[in-house]
Amino acid sequence: MIWNPHNECMDREARRELQGFRLHKLVDYVYHNVPFYRQKLQEKGIHPDDIVSIDDITKLPFTTKADLRDNYPFGLQAAPQSEIVRIHASSGTTGKATIVGYTRKDIGVWSECMSRCLSSYGITRNDTVSVSYSYGLFTGGLGVHYGVENLGATVVPSSTGNTEKHLRLIKDLGITAIACTPSYALYLAEKMEEFGIKKEDTSLRVGAFGAEQWTESMRQEIEQKLGIKAYNLYGLSEIMGPCVSYECEEQDRSHINEDHYFPEIIDPDTLESLPYGEQGELVFTTLTKQGMPLLRYRTRDLTTLYDDPCPCGRTFVKMGKIVGRSDDMLIIRGINVFPSQIESVILSMPELTPHYKIIVDRVDNFDILNIWVEVRPEHFDSSFDTLIPIKTLEKKLENKLRNALSIQANVQLKAPGSLARDTENKKNVVEDLRILK
Repeated sequence: MIWNPHNECMDREARRELQGFRLHKLVDYVYHNVPFYRQKLQEKGIHPDDIVSIDDITKLPFTTKADLRDNYPFGLQAAPQSEIVRIHASSGTTGKATIVGYTRKDIGVWSECMSRCLSSYGITRNDTVSVSYSYGLFTGGLGVHYGVENLGATVVPSSTGNTEKHLRLIKDLGITAIACTPSYALYLAEKMEEFGIKKEDTSLRVGAFGAEQWTESMRQEIEQKLGIKAYNLYGLSEIMGPCVSYECEEQDRSHINEDHYFPEIIDPDTLESLPYGEQGELVFTTLTKQGMPLLRYRTRDLTTLYDDPCPCGRTFVKMGKIVGRSDDMLIIRGINVFPSQIESVILSMPELTPHYKIIVDRVDNFDILNIWVEVRPEHFDSSFDTLIPIKTLEKKLENKLRNALSIQANVQLKAPGSLARDTENKKNVVEDLRILK
């Protein structure tokens, strides 16, 4: 089902005219309301009147995660605080969250785009949807929640937590659709088997999965074990949240809501724009956002854009799966984690050295973060009977990391000199053992 045929199936030339109109309006808006962008545009000798079509987007400056960090918390906010009705946040490279404010209109656009996603999966007002993303500063829970309500379906704000209770609700309430991470879906399938619940015992038929990378083999396993159709959902809090792109019934790449979020692919080294069909870094411009609009935001996600026609009738450009990142960010259970965040926490403890190893693994369909750190010689002896008991020190570091990352890490302290040294390639401190086939 197509939620908004006029916009989703619009003639591409008509959409380009709409995008050009919205881009001019956006540039004028940030020029007069965001000092950061006014300075950036003036440095490039650009005035809003210079932007007359969507092709002029290449004249505009890029925005990076560092820009968001440097303007923390409200430096990139364009709307006055009196018009901000909600704030979400995602983690940043230095422990400072990326703060994103939303106006009432932004929430409306978000709900509209999310309804398009849900409709493309075949969800209607007759469905009952369990939203099993986390609620709170993370955009997943409330983002999908508002889209379900806007669609007219019944929402069950399950969030995460008590899996046994969740499975009981799935059965008793006749829940027909679920939105969560793909790894949590597989975990639910395992628990169903453990509790003796067969897929035939539930009414589940659709799943909307995002916030982490997953593969066709994971899709097939989820569909087989839960008896559903599994669809991809993509978004990021800096741009809006879940709803930026979505699969249709073809399950072949994801349509981008490009009337609101204009996509580009660039070479991450030269920053030159790349044509459809070539892999590079995904860049978004928020054409209609009021609270914190962004010009050419570098997502660091590596993918490919396609403009070939889709049998579903939607004319939006499609994006392929995310195949990696152009920076060192890790996504662990939907949380952005930077090695530099971990290093800054380690260096805040005088008992520890700057020699560490980050190991990410997937156990029972859950991402696990393991961190090995060397203890300084003065806090170590051969029996590990240290000046500060080792378990206490490990627990102290785990607590500090939880506060900084919003995720649990398993810490193991190691003897001085026991970890391999690599002074030339710092990225070797990260080992990602998650196998995506």
